[in-house]
Amino acid sequence: MSWARSAEEEISLLRSLSRLAGWGYRIAIADSGTRPGFTKALRELPGVEVVAPADAGPARQIKASLAVAGTFMTPYLLYVEPDKEDFFARRLPGFVDRAPDDDGTGIVLASRTTGSFETFPPMQRYTESVANYLCGELIGTVGDYTYGPFLMHRTLLPHIAAMNADLGWGWRPSAFRAAHRQGLRISHVEDDHPCPPDQRGEDDADRRYRMRQLSENIMGLLA
Repeated sequence: MSWARSAEEEISLLRSLSRLAGWGYRIAIADSGTRPGFTKALRELPGVEVVAPADAGPARQIKASLAVAGTFMTPYLLYVEPDKEDFFARRLPGFVDRAPDDDGTGIVLASRTTGSFETFPPMQRYTESVANYLCGELIGTVGDYTYGPFLMHRTLLPHIAAMNADLGWGWRPSAFRAAHRQGLRISHVEDDHPCPPDQRGEDDADRRYRMRQLSENIMGLLA
């Protein structure tokens, strides 16, 4: 999913997504559509299919993008957020190569080492630690559930298509619990994923966003 809120974000996200497109994957992007020039630029990236759902928001955009990605007919789909330029540039191939791909695996998460987790802002670390703990308790597999990128088996697509579009970021733990209920294994591939230097500060708006994100994660676990 993508949402460019300024000209500066357009430049940053296009640079990042160009890195992703450079690996030759087929890519489905649900864009907010709020900046038409940005949406047009996304469509010009190689291998990219863009859909602009009527309403923005994490769960709504994910439902729209996975509806497109599901037509690729791959056994696994890779979810990523558009601002993970370092991951796209240096870590993506290694993550995919290390990920188990047997039919018993439902979710494979890219996870941060303890040292790289400590590079993130304090409120983000706290709220994500709580979310990680709750996921581990309810799913039975301890690990980092909140860094971002993960592979999912296509058998989870019906659950995501049917989920409440108001879940926000809760769509992720909802998918993880669905995999667990289906008896699918959840795995973590740990690597060094430090916080980008320009994202290491936080203000009151960032702290409110992280608390709201935590509440959505909890709702996703309960859904």
